[in-house]
Amino acid sequence: MRGAGTLPKVPAADAVLGPGLYNAFMRRILLLLLFLSIGAAHAADTIEVWKDPSCGCCKAWIDHLKASGFAVRAHDVSDIDAARAKNGVPRQLGSCHTARVAGYALEGHVPASDIRRLLKERPPQAAGLAVPGMPAGSPGMEMGEAKDPYDVILFRKDGGTSAWNSYNQRR
Repeated sequence: MRGAGTLPKVPAADAVLGPGLYNAFMRRILLLLLFLSIGAAHAADTIEVWKDPSCGCCKAWIDHLKASGFAVRAHDVSDIDAARAKNGVPRQLGSCHTARVAGYALEGHVPASDIRRLLKERPPQAAGLAVPGMPAGSPGMEMGEAKDPYDVILFRKDGGTSAWNSYNQRR
């Protein structure tokens, strides 16, 4: 007779399956968990983009993001200014498309490496990153050898801005 609160003895899984089957089973479970965790990490990195349906450079920027490992969900809209305002992007930092990732706004042709850095560092009071205008040589604006100097601007919730990164600076 068993005492109160004791469970019946269950044979160990490797005794039932045999050591080889048990190890193969456990490897598959671990691989499944790994794939699920990778999928969850990429879901957190999904970038939502609002763009003009006929804009080729917006499509090229989206291709740059996908090649850098981001998942992208694009929305064709006729009023980019409204999307920009909805996402809290200052008007003076405007470009041809607006995006959002993990609570941050993105405006224009922001390089994927700067987005990754933003997501890693998560600076206090950061609202997002912007590349104002459409500088040649920025992701999605590749034009052969033409490379305009440009800054990636960090804009804050208090309205302030600072340079986050600089590209193609003349020396």
